[in-house]
Amino acid sequence: MPAHPVTIQSVSYITYNVIRIVTNKPSDYDFQPGQATEVAVNEEGWKEEKRPFTFTSLPGEDHLEFTIKVYPLHNGVTKRLATLKAGDELLLSDVFGAISYEGSGVFIAGGAGLTPFLAILKSLEEENKLDGNKLLFANKTTSDIILKDKLHAMLGTNFRNILSDEKTEEYAHGYIDKAYLQKEVTDFKQKFYVCGPPEMMKQVEKHLTELGVEKEQLIKEDLS
Repeated sequence: MPAHPVTIQSVSYITYNVIRIVTNKPSDYDFQPGQATEVAVNEEGWKEEKRPFTFTSLPGEDHLEFTIKVYPLHNGVTKRLATLKAGDELLLSDVFGAISYEGSGVFIAGGAGLTPFLAILKSLEEENKLDGNKLLFANKTTSDIILKDKLHAMLGTNFRNILSDEKTEEYAHGYIDKAYLQKEVTDFKQKFYVCGPPEMMKQVEKHLTELGVEKEQLIKEDLS
């Protein structure tokens, strides 16, 4: 696949372990909300270290944005990305992605699995079509919730959080299991968009199937 060089405009932290990278947008480069590309750092020793990341900007914007969870203990690509600054370059591959918007429904995300949904939800907000959509977001602690205030402003009470490692009065505690889905979802005939770690995906899909969700209702992409 051809490489598309882009220049970083800014790198900033939006949680303690999630960064936002903004770059210029090549004139011949386009994508749909929910799609991704492989990203590499344009430096010797890093050019072949490609990793998939989802666009979290909108197609009509004049820049590209990526929202990326950083794993500093892995000493890998995300750790290197977090050290970059304005003026550094990335290499992007062609666009791909299994998730696209197919109608109103329930978005179910675990951690960084939120990222394919960000551009979709932003696009729906821009088109005034957020009504009828709900986001169930699973994290370990409150500090792990990506763009908490932004998502609450967009979705209001249709933005629901559950935490596995922290008990609070504000959010549910536990995992997105069958009981939680029965509590939060009233219609299992609608679309379900699911993205997260492989084990979470496996469990959520199992629970949804038990609750009557058919295969054609499920739009998914795991983080493996």
